[in-house]
Amino acid sequence: MTKFIFVTGGVVSGIGKGITAASIGRMLKDRGLTVFMQKFDPYLNIDPGTMSPYQHGEVFVTKDGAETDLDLGHYERFIDEELTKRASITTGKVYSKVINKERRGDYNGQTVQVIPHITDEIKNAVYKAAKESKADIVITEIGGTVGDIESLPFLESIRQIHSENEQDDVLFVHTVLVPQIPGSDELKTKPTQHSFKELMSNGIKTDIIIIRSDGEITDSIKKKISLFCDVPVDAIVQSKNVELIYEVPLVFKDQGLDKYILKKLNLDNEIISQNSWENMVERFKSADKNLNIGLVGKYTELHDAYLSVIQALFDAGYENGAKIDIKWINAEELEDEKNVNEVFKDLDGIIVPGGFGSRGTDGMVLSSKYARENNIPFFGICYGMQVVLIDLARNVLGFKGANSTEIDPDTKYPIIDLLENQEEIDEIGGTLRLGNYECSLQEGSKARSLYNEEKVLERHRHRYEFNNDYKEDLEKAGVVFSGINEELNLVEIVELKEHKHFIACQFHPEFKSRPNRIHPLFDGFVKSCINK
Repeated sequence: MTKFIFVTGGVVSGIGKGITAASIGRMLKDRGLTVFMQKFDPYLNIDPGTMSPYQHGEVFVTKDGAETDLDLGHYERFIDEELTKRASITTGKVYSKVINKERRGDYNGQTVQVIPHITDEIKNAVYKAAKESKADIVITEIGGTVGDIESLPFLESIRQIHSENEQDDVLFVHTVLVPQIPGSDELKTKPTQHSFKELMSNGIKTDIIIIRSDGEITDSIKKKISLFCDVPVDAIVQSKNVELIYEVPLVFKDQGLDKYILKKLNLDNEIISQNSWENMVERFKSADKNLNIGLVGKYTELHDAYLSVIQALFDAGYENGAKIDIKWINAEELEDEKNVNEVFKDLDGIIVPGGFGSRGTDGMVLSSKYARENNIPFFGICYGMQVVLIDLARNVLGFKGANSTEIDPDTKYPIIDLLENQEEIDEIGGTLRLGNYECSLQEGSKARSLYNEEKVLERHRHRYEFNNDYKEDLEKAGVVFSGINEELNLVEIVELKEHKHFIACQFHPEFKSRPNRIHPLFDGFVKSCINK
């Protein structure tokens, strides 16, 4: 039987529920248990796919093509499991399913209500995840903060799951902030007490309290929280500020959280991992080289828009003994050759990640041109591959005005274009090329040597593709089309022959990079930057 852990947040948002949930998942995996993770988001959007990065940060894509919250990236990196569409549930998805059922007559004339119909749909999402994943533990993070009106159906649903299962099959973890009063630096537990009572008013008695605080949580503070919140002192754990987020599972483990969870769930699992996670953290913290990498994008003031790219870069750096300093470069501010030379002069490498729309495209094209002409290690991802091909068409082949039809529908040289089956699509959400697609790697190519495999599966999130009509022209200009999706005849990876390291891919390798298993393209890029 699958057991269930629900992680809620109180007092304020943004205190690390996602990292808490992921860290619990990591500890349980180290105990030899199989883990599946979920995020329940209370917004009415079906998914984040149509939301601005300024609203929601990065959109993380699962292997089966679900566009999800960025917390799922943390989950996958910590537990090293590929999640599915079952891992991301929104209020929008739930209501959409219930309304569709009502329209079909599935409810046989019943009055459709939040309870039981909405709550049943939410519970089904948890139970289906358990059934399909066959995991020992399903960990579900409830988005928002206890007390939010939007989260009430989710809280009611997990209360019902608790009542439908044995006592030792369901565990509630509540993450709270213990603030410091300015001036006196006194730590105040009253917000924690109120948050606990708010949960109790929803019928949920929390089993474990995770505390975030800038101050040190003493035994006396824990005893006070224990008294007022009716939670054992052993079940009150501080999530301390750490140098690397990957240290959080170790901080929890040092406080005995894994043992307490196993005891509450009536499980008896010995540690299986042989300290591999601890060794990885120590190795990462010993990195002593410095690398300056320029990230050229259009959301550079909002770093969460590139969260998985950043983490994959950092992890690849640590694994190779280097601390990476990202220089955030707004593509719109790259105006001409002189300007680009000044901005890029001290960089060890340049990366252009994904994006949509015309803003900043010319600056990204200039970035590709600079790296190409100055033999600077370059890595383009998704839109980054498209601007590389536009650069080569314009500046090597002399195809003046070459562009993507996304930007210029009337361009004479549509280097990047829609597929025929995409042209009539009116809706935006869920209509991109999403999820895992196979890529065949050309023998003797740089990509093949990095992967050391003939075929790979990579995750995608885009609509526009390279126009194969220009393949022969670009090959004459020195482009190697080293990765191809043979089923659809689509270009997945391009590289330049006469260059130290110049690779771009149409997919998103950052979604599959793990701290304990660095993605080959990030690893190769960082190694080239170090060698430079």
